[in-house]
Amino acid sequence: MKGNKINPFSHEYFIGYINQVLPQFIKVHFPSSVLLNGFTHQGEEFNGGLVGNFLVIEGDNFGFLGRLVELMLPEKERLSLSEKSFQTKNFHPEGKIEILLSFDLYNPYVVKKGLSSYPNIGAKVYVCSSDLVKQFMSRFGAKEGEEVSPVVLGRLVANRDTEVHVNLQSLFGRHCAIVGTTGGGKSYTVSKLLEVLSEKNAKAIIIDATGEYSGAYKGLVNVNIGDGKSLFHYSQLRTDDLFNLFKPSSKTQAPKLMEAIRSLKIVHLTNGVSLQRKILKETVETLVSNGLLKKSGSDKRPYERYYYENISVIENGMAEFDIEKLPFQISQECVWDCGSKWEGTPRAKIDIPEKWGDRNESDVSYNVSLISRINNIINSPVYQNLFGFKKKKDQSDISNIIEDFIKGDQSILRLNFENVPFDFQVREILANSIGSFLLNKARKGDFKKSPLTIFMDEAHQFLNKSVGSEFFDGANLDAFDSIAKECRKHGLFLCIATQMPRDIPQGTLSQMGTFIVHRLINHFDKEAISNACSSANRNTLDFLPILGEGEAILTGVDFPMPIILKIDEPNVKPDSRTPKI
Repeated sequence: MKGNKINPFSHEYFIGYINQVLPQFIKVHFPSSVLLNGFTHQGEEFNGGLVGNFLVIEGDNFGFLGRLVELMLPEKERLSLSEKSFQTKNFHPEGKIEILLSFDLYNPYVVKKGLSSYPNIGAKVYVCSSDLVKQFMSRFGAKEGEEVSPVVLGRLVANRDTEVHVNLQSLFGRHCAIVGTTGGGKSYTVSKLLEVLSEKNAKAIIIDATGEYSGAYKGLVNVNIGDGKSLFHYSQLRTDDLFNLFKPSSKTQAPKLMEAIRSLKIVHLTNGVSLQRKILKETVETLVSNGLLKKSGSDKRPYERYYYENISVIENGMAEFDIEKLPFQISQECVWDCGSKWEGTPRAKIDIPEKWGDRNESDVSYNVSLISRINNIINSPVYQNLFGFKKKKDQSDISNIIEDFIKGDQSILRLNFENVPFDFQVREILANSIGSFLLNKARKGDFKKSPLTIFMDEAHQFLNKSVGSEFFDGANLDAFDSIAKECRKHGLFLCIATQMPRDIPQGTLSQMGTFIVHRLINHFDKEAISNACSSANRNTLDFLPILGEGEAILTGVDFPMPIILKIDEPNVKPDSRTPKI
């Protein structure tokens, strides 16, 4: 560490002695109440006294950092309180200290994770200087000997002169969650973090659910989804996404839809140039007419051979085919499983297993509702503006915009969902599709050299969702859940913001390594945070209902102690104001 070492045990900051040591907390005896009043005159300004402030305790081999959580008078002095005793300040308070961390006595910047020992009875207690607190916080999440470049996130609530310097790796390196009730300051915190990342030229994508982050961030790329100019082309959807959109019944319609998709992908491949065997291609092309693969009465063998030789492409899970042909191809799939002919005397019907049979009218009738549903969706102007069912993939496709953003110099890509409708769960399906696209890129290692952070505002609108109907069994939209569980090592980080943490899947919430918790009142919301973040102990959670606007508790895996801070207002303020009545 560069610069002079700080002496954490300055005599002018002495306030008392330890008189009781318990596993959960320790008690301190103050020899005189005069000691509690001198620190507003020593360059340290404490708001509302010492309660909530940091103290340091001098041990034999280690120093200890704690927070004063309770201040009281002994029983005999409480009974004799009078105006005279206050004027003479002749009383001897006691306090309860929550131990947060220990540090090397000879190198205070080296923080020890966990408590291997406790201070002794009679150990001296000092008020912690703001410089030492700054250094502690800026080193959180950094490896020993690693140079850090911390950013200023805000200031301590108990001491507004103490800036909170935070290492970006400790904030986002294990995913991050920003939670709090409406009006607590979540939007300002998200905007502040976007500013911080853009100043460091780090890359971030924000899924803006309500359109409030439209300000002039440094290096901002704006994409307004649903305006007809930018869309997520259907060819970038996965087969599962198409099932979620079209909702086929599991027993009769889903198999036909899957077969139709396979057939159209084969048709798409025969129009390509990268075919392995020309003769086989020409044989399959005899089955193709008007962009459809004809099955009624056709020979199965060329189809099966071509399918197995190109199975890796056909079964890659992507929707790479002409989707306008899909309703017609489903009709082509409604055939008997094997052909037949009449032979012999007397005439008898003989099965021909190497051929498909004639049209099966029963299957057609079972799939009429699916065909109608697909026609309605691909011809709907709303869906066309989102997925481009009647357009060819071009540079207006969001996947291309994301690719260009990753390669370019811009820092923030804003995907504005403000104009995306809520009908038929299209918002959740679209967001999940974008998440799947980024998940696949992460699995290929595209973000290891240039990490990317995804911000998801109003995350409760998109997470813990599933698609289903009376006949469609449904599927979980879990792309972002998978990102939270597996993409940290791939360089893809997730930052969610929500006012209802109880609606976020527990599996996703438990993967959040950092929490910025604004005011929370609801019991179930507080329990969700308590269960997901082990370091957010009961003493700290007690502050949640009384936090002011913009105030938050910063806690997590890389933060050995919870920090109660006031987030600095961002330069670019989000449009999150409540309309006046």
